[in-house]
Amino acid sequence: MKKKANRKPVLLVALGGNALIQKGQIGTVEEQFDNLKIPMTQIARLSRDFRVIITHGNGPQVGNLLLQQECCDTVPRLPLEILVAQTQGQIGYMIESTLDEALMALGVNSQPLVSLISYVVVDKTDKAFQSPSKPVGPVFTREKASTLPYPTVKTPQGYRRVVVSPKPVTIVEKREIKTLIDTGFIVICCGGGGIPVVRAGRTFDGVDAVIDKDLASARLAEEVGVDLFIMATDVDGVALNFGKPDERYLTRVSLEESARHIIDGHFSSGAMLPKVEAAMQFVGSGGKRAVITRIDRIADAVAGSAGTEFVSD
Repeated sequence: MKKKANRKPVLLVALGGNALIQKGQIGTVEEQFDNLKIPMTQIARLSRDFRVIITHGNGPQVGNLLLQQECCDTVPRLPLEILVAQTQGQIGYMIESTLDEALMALGVNSQPLVSLISYVVVDKTDKAFQSPSKPVGPVFTREKASTLPYPTVKTPQGYRRVVVSPKPVTIVEKREIKTLIDTGFIVICCGGGGIPVVRAGRTFDGVDAVIDKDLASARLAEEVGVDLFIMATDVDGVALNFGKPDERYLTRVSLEESARHIIDGHFSSGAMLPKVEAAMQFVGSGGKRAVITRIDRIADAVAGSAGTEFVSD
């Protein structure tokens, strides 16, 4: 007898880098596991009422891998798509094991989980290949950044290395992900925005790039039919005049207002802008709700009492 599909609404939670490494930390394994308890405890509770997909960033981790291999000439260096694959396994394991502990603490011992190595197709003619823009790795001072042999960009935290970041076109494993959530699995996927690939006839070739995880998550949300899209980060939501005396957080914003705020330059390309674009993309394509919120208020954002919610015009 064919198993009936799970009909609970679908929740996609995109975890920012601070889910594992918070400001002022160096990113030890112990710190990362400890930090994950905050979002995983909330997601474990939410899984009672939602089918859950978890995506995650990898900026600090993939940047650290780049630094590690650049410090050693003994072994061959690996391209970025391989490093992304490595971080998918690394972070997927950490999320899955921490979430499993949170579920067991609630008395849930039979919830199936899976971490899925995910490809994301990009366009080989994307202009992003000509202009590195995605921040990865640790934060540097302006003085240190000026001495580095690779391009950097100023972010709200400081200067960070930038790498090529093309826009996601489609998630290769979207059908598998849809099948898994429909049969009750919590799926961890599209880690670090997914492994970037381009089509080569009937196959795929990896490319030396990193995809923004929020934009990839929005694309996945469209393709598998997500009901609620939450982006968890290190601030309360979307702010106008961020970091200035007249800073003002938004609780609800339309697509038209969002577009106007982008034109007015309110959002940093290395931080909030991709999240706003991802929310607009999801809602603009018919998605029900998209919310940007702080990592410790995921459950509140689901309930409608935290973060910045994006609505159609």
